[in-house]
Amino acid sequence: MYRCILRRLSIEGCVDVSSCLRQQRVSDKKWSVFTRSRLHHRCIHSWISPVTADRGQPLTHFLSAPIMHQQTQSKSMSIARRKRLPSAFPVVKGALHPIQNHVFELNFKNSLVCQERYHKYVAQVQKGGGENAVLRHTQRNKKLLVRDRLRRLLDDEDYLELSPFAGLGLPYGDIPSAGCLTGIGRINGLWCVFIANDATVKGGTAYPITVKKQLRAQDVAMQNRLPCVYLVDSGGAFLPLQSEIFPDKNQGGRTFYNEAVMSAMKIPQVAIVCGSCTAGGAYIPTMAEETVMVHKIGTIFLGGPPLVKAATGEEVTPEDLGGARLHAEVSGCVDHFATVEQDAFEATRNIISTLNFELPEEDEAGLVEEPLHSSGDLLGLAPKTYHHSLDAKLIVSRLTDGSKFQEFKARYGTTLLTGFGRIDGHLVGIVANNGELTCEASLKGTHFVSLCDQRDVPLIFLQNTAPHSGLTLSTDKAEANTNRLKAQGSMMSAVACASTPRITVVIGGCHGADSYAMCGRAFDPNFLFLWPNARVSLVAPGCSEALGHEEEEAVQLDKKLEDESSAFFSSGRLWDDGVILPQDTRKILSNCLKIIKQQDYQISKEKQRTPLLRL
Repeated sequence: MYRCILRRLSIEGCVDVSSCLRQQRVSDKKWSVFTRSRLHHRCIHSWISPVTADRGQPLTHFLSAPIMHQQTQSKSMSIARRKRLPSAFPVVKGALHPIQNHVFELNFKNSLVCQERYHKYVAQVQKGGGENAVLRHTQRNKKLLVRDRLRRLLDDEDYLELSPFAGLGLPYGDIPSAGCLTGIGRINGLWCVFIANDATVKGGTAYPITVKKQLRAQDVAMQNRLPCVYLVDSGGAFLPLQSEIFPDKNQGGRTFYNEAVMSAMKIPQVAIVCGSCTAGGAYIPTMAEETVMVHKIGTIFLGGPPLVKAATGEEVTPEDLGGARLHAEVSGCVDHFATVEQDAFEATRNIISTLNFELPEEDEAGLVEEPLHSSGDLLGLAPKTYHHSLDAKLIVSRLTDGSKFQEFKARYGTTLLTGFGRIDGHLVGIVANNGELTCEASLKGTHFVSLCDQRDVPLIFLQNTAPHSGLTLSTDKAEANTNRLKAQGSMMSAVACASTPRITVVIGGCHGADSYAMCGRAFDPNFLFLWPNARVSLVAPGCSEALGHEEEEAVQLDKKLEDESSAFFSSGRLWDDGVILPQDTRKILSNCLKIIKQQDYQISKEKQRTPLLRL
């Protein structure tokens, strides 16, 4: 490679190849070290440019060029990357026609009912394990509540909580917030995933839904390359349900597997031991990169004092068996000793400040245009049923900057809306159901998804799929269904293989195979949220007759679908990342896009192989 560069420089009269090799003795070995630095071609060119500017300089002039050139180039590239291309997207017509007012009003009334249910569940989960458990946690154990811990750790309370309703309505009872809070918040300006046990819920013991929620948070951290902070205060697994917690691939042990993989991916992990850390939970802080432990509150042991006494007859205190002083001074399992919880949070903030990120200044915030229409209108645009859906452009006009939207293939496959817009300054591609996902609509979606993937433009899916597929009653219908099936298969492949970030918001129905093409949960979007009015089921309630059931069986099935298709039923089982209010959608999408973009500012991403170190 270097001989080609030398030959090119020689042709341009920059260097004398033979004298350069003879006098400076540039060896193949030295060049290989240089090329292994993984510099891009443009960066190599920037090192050569001083040579071309001053002909006659030896080759070592650019081989040993000061690092300043690389830093200057990096800064200029960063500035260039942050500069937006000017856009002149047309404004979407967002005004309602008088004929649409009655549908808007019905949707609005339904949204108010759903919103009331939403606030009811919010109040329920914020109580944690109940009044007695809270008193025992704060007064007897002298510990902070989990939300108070987050207030002290995070920069502000404007964090994105994930799946707050997980654990409600389960066969083994209600587990508020699945016994742990997960989400993404800023620490010293850096977006970080947090996983915080709530010891007021069942003593912090892990239920199957708890493990599932923690694994989902780790998936979010890995997919978006976000630092992860564990606030550990757990009594270990809930033994009566051990068969659903311990043995399978995506159960308890996967947490520790993910920790190891995240470390190899150079995703920083910090643990704060601010309570009991028993049995399997003891591995979480010991596998983290750095661990902070609170004196007289935090404990780490595989088996606690009762188990020691039962096994050996020895009586030992929790502090002597696995307290902060023991692990900080003797075992070395923890790296930072904190006298009180507040000190632990300050230590964690200091640790985060050592991470190798360079965040840009948000100097363009004032240039963002707000939508021309009120976000409150989304309550009337959230469909009560599929048949109460209004034009998806009305929703888009209340999400994008300046209500501007550049539609793609506007006259083709009109039951799917595709196009480009900006949300809080971020360029996005929007794919929204505007009716049944026909063959033409699927082909259009395939083209647009591939286009966004080619340009590295994040995709926003606004999903409201048809409640069921129509019956095949003729040869022509069968042929149409075949073509539609093939087209939808193409769209599914495009969505599944797209490397660009994807965010899905279910604004209405999430039904059948159409939901896969619209990046449902199985297609691994970076984030997936539901509006409170959303329905998630194979077919919508009231549509089971189309499947050929008898009347009595159809009534029973419809009742079951009515109960199980609710957005809150879905969120209680962690089939999504949370139920969000329609009027908050733009803000949440903006935060998600900022979170996804943060990985671009990590200085080093690839993991270098290092020799095995034996202690």
